[in-house]
Amino acid sequence: MIKIEYPPYNYKIENRSGRESIFDVVRKIWVSLTPEEWVRQNFLQYLLQIKRYPAALMAVEKEISLGDLRKRCDIVIYDRKGKPLVIIECKAMEVELGATVLDQILRYNISLPSKYLIITNGVYCFAFERWDTGFRAITEVPSWNIAGQNPGMD
Repeated sequence: MIKIEYPPYNYKIENRSGRESIFDVVRKIWVSLTPEEWVRQNFLQYLLQIKRYPAALMAVEKEISLGDLRKRCDIVIYDRKGKPLVIIECKAMEVELGATVLDQILRYNISLPSKYLIITNGVYCFAFERWDTGFRAITEVPSWNIAGQNPGMD
């Protein structure tokens, strides 16, 4: 399990149409501030500020097809060639990161094969790297340069 230290960030939060909303800097839209969205927005800032992933290569709530089902990946990060590099599944803080969450992201990986898979509930996360024919747990969230990208081209 990886403990995340989030960077300070001045979130834009407003009451819109009677609901608390937060501005998503990647999608550039206001979204309802649910417990899961709070985790997603904090994790996005961690990825942008600490791990140095470029926002231009991120997709939030990326729709995918699983057979006849339509699902949404919380965060997908692409490499510079447009191939999926990281899939991240965010859950509310009270959600346990167990087999159900892991199964969910593994199903997403069928439609969107990626090098890294990450699940988080905002307090902790688990990260996995594709290795041979499966995945292995890794001890930290990879940075943009560790993930095989050229940090000098940001």
